[in-house]
Amino acid sequence: MRLTLPKWYDLHTHLRQDELLAPIIQSQLDMGCCGVLAMPNTKPPVAKVFKSDDLPYWCMEGYLDLIKASGGDAFDDVIVPLYLTKDTHAAMIEAGAKAGLLRAAKYYPPHGTTGADFGVPMADMLKGDVFAAMADNDVVLCIHGEQHAMRGDQYFESDTNAEDVFYREYMPRLRDAYPDLKIACEHVTTKTAVDFVRRAGDNTAASITPQHLLYTIGDLLMGLKYHLYCLPLLKFGEDRDALRKAAMSADNTQFYAGTDSAAHTVKATDCGCAAGCFTGGIAPQLYIQAFEDAGLDMSDAQNQAAFERFLCNNGIRFYGLQASDERFVLKKELSNVKKLHTLVGDIVPLPIGLGQEQIEWSIEVL
Repeated sequence: MRLTLPKWYDLHTHLRQDELLAPIIQSQLDMGCCGVLAMPNTKPPVAKVFKSDDLPYWCMEGYLDLIKASGGDAFDDVIVPLYLTKDTHAAMIEAGAKAGLLRAAKYYPPHGTTGADFGVPMADMLKGDVFAAMADNDVVLCIHGEQHAMRGDQYFESDTNAEDVFYREYMPRLRDAYPDLKIACEHVTTKTAVDFVRRAGDNTAASITPQHLLYTIGDLLMGLKYHLYCLPLLKFGEDRDALRKAAMSADNTQFYAGTDSAAHTVKATDCGCAAGCFTGGIAPQLYIQAFEDAGLDMSDAQNQAAFERFLCNNGIRFYGLQASDERFVLKKELSNVKKLHTLVGDIVPLPIGLGQEQIEWSIEVL
């Protein structure tokens, strides 16, 4: 079985910096990416637009230049969202958008994930003028949708969790307050988030990762497979079922591929576990495996069309990106998975972290 597809945009990934940047960019190119949305939670964060801005952060101009110089010039397009901090203001949004640099901005819950130390509580953001400026200037708001500063019994329970609370308490307020703001709900993991996106209309879309389509919290906990540890955490079977239905349905226009691929040379540390699954080089193969695991016959033309919409079409339509004229091929044949060697250490892809040195699909970039 062979599927020939247009090259796709990974609309949520982490390219990192320094010695990791070039090999990670290459891993994106190796899986048929023609462009990326590269997360700004670097050190320091990409939280100002121009080099001349008098703020103690990395600038979008500088990070984009570095990406291009490290192999990213092979992409058709790269979006770097502006990291929203206490220092972000409406004039910065307007100036960045008018210069053509600012097309998206990223909300992180304070201390909610790797590199989120500069995030601002959503309650505070709703009181300001930044979201209004984004709506006025057609800047997409990319949201890590989890509530911060929760007790353990609130953060993850059988009937609620940090994402569930955020999408019940804050997202409706945000959506109602700024109906013209385009919102990308990133790496959704719960039925609550899926239901919100479906109700919210065309100005709202959501990315889904391979791991959240493939696994549940039980897969993480059984044997404590820490390579499956990512944020937001994997959830329960009904949540995965909701994600699968959203991604794989024939009428899907709002849900798209964003891997949240996150490289760590050291995953387990003395004080915990680094959050993120590395799926560079293999994400399309894992996505199509998820479609099969959900019971879809991928030799069927309708199922192939649903897969192409999810991987290649919905995200670029939401972000207003140009579809690629180039192609790649997915083939139903076993392929070997290899560690990514870098100057600062090896990066372990998710399947190897789960004890799998082969996956069911292979890729050929034409």
